[in-house]
Amino acid sequence: MARSDLLISLIKTGKDTSNPRFRHTVEAIIAEERAKKHTVLADQLAAAFANGVNGQVQPMTSSSSSITDLVYETSSDRAFDSLILPITVAKECRALIEEHRRADLLRSFGLAPRHRVLLVGPPGNGKTSLAESLANELMVPMLSIRYEGIIGSYLGETATRLRKVFDHARQRPCVLFFDEFETLGKERGDEHETGEIKRVVSALLLQIDSLPPHVVVVTATNHRELLDRAVWRRFQLRLELPRPTQEQVTAFLDHLFAQLEFARGLRSSSFSRSFRGASYSDIEDFVRDLARRYVLAIPSGNVQKIAQERLAVWKSRACFESR
Repeated sequence: MARSDLLISLIKTGKDTSNPRFRHTVEAIIAEERAKKHTVLADQLAAAFANGVNGQVQPMTSSSSSITDLVYETSSDRAFDSLILPITVAKECRALIEEHRRADLLRSFGLAPRHRVLLVGPPGNGKTSLAESLANELMVPMLSIRYEGIIGSYLGETATRLRKVFDHARQRPCVLFFDEFETLGKERGDEHETGEIKRVVSALLLQIDSLPPHVVVVTATNHRELLDRAVWRRFQLRLELPRPTQEQVTAFLDHLFAQLEFARGLRSSSFSRSFRGASYSDIEDFVRDLARRYVLAIPSGNVQKIAQERLAVWKSRACFESR
């Protein structure tokens, strides 16, 4: 490993270069040192890159308390293999995971892992769960955007807060997750939108473009038609998560029933037809409701009878919601 003073000197020498590869390389080094808990060195390197003065100024961080108003950080334990995904989506995500696990090999050939992902599909079909599983597989924290903290009422305030979020994210390997991405990535050609929103979209796209590869940005939307056309080409992976097929519903029910000892006698195939058109979230809600009613009926509860009762309730709710 290179001496810290040599690294600092190298960064100070090249900090004014316009080459984006230099910036990404420096950010990757800083993120790696921070991930190793070498906080002092990481701060010195960040300060040298931002200001060119070793240890005499505040490092380029956004770790003030206000960052918690803009993002919330979680550690995911959701396994990728627990998800029921379309074959193409599963294949591409596994490839992405391999690219990040073998990033050193790619870098030795002048390549970088893909790290910009757009997920499209109706609500409740696994977009957030997929982002969580990527964070778990890559063993990095997941930073989720808090729109109530990001969006400000004053000119330029939203773009400033966005920049702070991206500066915070690039300090270490992580998954940066934007749910309901159309909130920020709206079509700039919409005549009903204000000039401020258009400036926010432009600032957002620039920030996404400048992200180093160790930050995997995952965005999710239910309304593809609202996204700015320039948003689409920013993402190396554009994946669709549709509502589950009957076979996928059966597989998902098998997975959920297997986790509940009292439900292992239930046949998933006898329920799957009733969930035609439902989302994964709907199905999970049904199974949780079944579990609650069974536990409250102990010791005399009959799981088959309770399941049929809850299924009838779910069908009546589904009919009401479809009106």
